[in-house]
Amino acid sequence: MKHIICTVTNDLSYDQRMIRICSTLAGAGYEVWLVGRRRKDSKPLKEQPFRQMRLNCYWEKGKLFYLEYNLRLLFFLIQKRFDLVCAVDLDTLLPAWLVARLKRKVIVYDAHEYFTEVPEVIRRAGVKKMWEGLAQSIIPRLQYAYTVGPQLARLFQERYGTPFEVIRNVPFSQGAPPLAAPESEQIILYQGALNEGRGLESAIQAMIQIDGATLWLVGEGDLSQGLRALVQDRQLQDKVKFWGFVAPHELPAMTAKATIGLNLLENKGLSYYYSLANKAFDYIQAGLPSLQMAFPEYNDLQEKYGVFELVTDIAPATIAMAIQSLLQDAEKMERIRQNCLLARQELNWEKESEKLLRFYENCFAP
Repeated sequence: MKHIICTVTNDLSYDQRMIRICSTLAGAGYEVWLVGRRRKDSKPLKEQPFRQMRLNCYWEKGKLFYLEYNLRLLFFLIQKRFDLVCAVDLDTLLPAWLVARLKRKVIVYDAHEYFTEVPEVIRRAGVKKMWEGLAQSIIPRLQYAYTVGPQLARLFQERYGTPFEVIRNVPFSQGAPPLAAPESEQIILYQGALNEGRGLESAIQAMIQIDGATLWLVGEGDLSQGLRALVQDRQLQDKVKFWGFVAPHELPAMTAKATIGLNLLENKGLSYYYSLANKAFDYIQAGLPSLQMAFPEYNDLQEKYGVFELVTDIAPATIAMAIQSLLQDAEKMERIRQNCLLARQELNWEKESEKLLRFYENCFAP
């Protein structure tokens, strides 16, 4: 039996993507570890068909966290037996690469995002230079890599010379088609991290112009306190509801209650511009019309499937107008909904996981 270790920097509980990937690999007969970190507020882990490990860190964020976590991960990997290590994103790549070389084992790079182009990195020149130097040092030496969308795969290959496969971050198929939300319950849903560049401040302010609907924010993040303060300041407590963290297995039921989904991104770097967020596919799987940015990946999906309402900017007035136009056009809403129900027959993990398994089989091929 082949042993695979996947490495991330989150606390594992809410990482739907890695839970799907690791469960699929375990189901195919691999012995799988998923390694992350323990936070002060980490909740007990749910039992999974793979092994889970959280590394204890004193530091919670910043340079000292990354230094500490990478050192702890380095020693963990040295002590563990494995045949393949999969480094998820650039912030776990160095220890994975070093130990894989030391043990002469296979290394895979899973680029969930364009790490050096996220807003938190772009605005800090020294930090960006450090991470980009690491990427330039290691990625061109890799044989096996994949990412979440074709546009990022093309960019990575052009920049680093390493071919990237595409494994999209799509959900499992749902059973019966979800029912549309009653007109009396107009819910505008955002699910995901409450972080910079997600258009959340604009979405909240757009609710000033929208009547008869409630904005649900499902998740937490760096902006959690600031967004709650904004709601209080604009006196929007009756129009905006914070749900906090919700377990992955509970999200589909919440999504099915929504009327419109949101996936709004500021063009603050190539990572966001070429993103292909899992929430876009979650909305499609739920038969939920959603607002998406007119960025390349979403343009391609819209052209092929007709499953979105695209916006070109995230000004509150633009968001409000797009939401109102959908709420007031039942025929358009139903057309998008039906398109989603057709598209979800292709855009699901049952089909995408076949590509994942072929990829890993190739990694172990003689």
